[in-house]
Amino acid sequence: MIDESAEKSLSKMITKLLRHAPEQFGVVLDPVDGSCPLDILLEAVRAQPRWDWVKQEDIEQVVRHSDKQRFDIQDGRIRARYGHSHNKVAYAPADPPSILYHGTNRKALPTIVKEGLKPMTRQYVHLSEGTHFATLAGSRRGELVMLEIDALIAKQSGVLFYYAGNEVWLADHVPPECCSVAESKGKEDGNDESSHR
Repeated sequence: MIDESAEKSLSKMITKLLRHAPEQFGVVLDPVDGSCPLDILLEAVRAQPRWDWVKQEDIEQVVRHSDKQRFDIQDGRIRARYGHSHNKVAYAPADPPSILYHGTNRKALPTIVKEGLKPMTRQYVHLSEGTHFATLAGSRRGELVMLEIDALIAKQSGVLFYYAGNEVWLADHVPPECCSVAESKGKEDGNDESSHR
């Protein structure tokens, strides 16, 4: 249990992240309901030096005790119920860099080779310009495999890409022929909120 003062401060931090400036924290909100996975929010909060001690239970406490029911947690996802600075979470189609990255785990690789990348329970497949956040996302799921995405070929085959800010790109699906296991090189300073597989 965190005390009332810490709870109030943490509530303000979560509000900033979910309502006003998710891109500053490398978080991509669902374009339909403005939610993100709770573990992604926790990772973004803990990345801030002042908040590196926060646990999931602390965030759940803030949600439970919110006098105005500012937040909602359902099915492992969290969202602000109201008060967004933006009118709607939406992304415009854009031209991505020629190469993007996606962190996954080795167990998912055979399926990806057959079917490509799919959003599964998310709205989009999440990709990044560099390997940093792709590594964070993939390593949470087991033995990390870094995929290199040929965005030019994907675009030529009809895939639409959307720029979500902070070097994060979204796609509805990435065909298997556009995915290959990356060599141990690449741009390390990029960001990625998270990817599904």
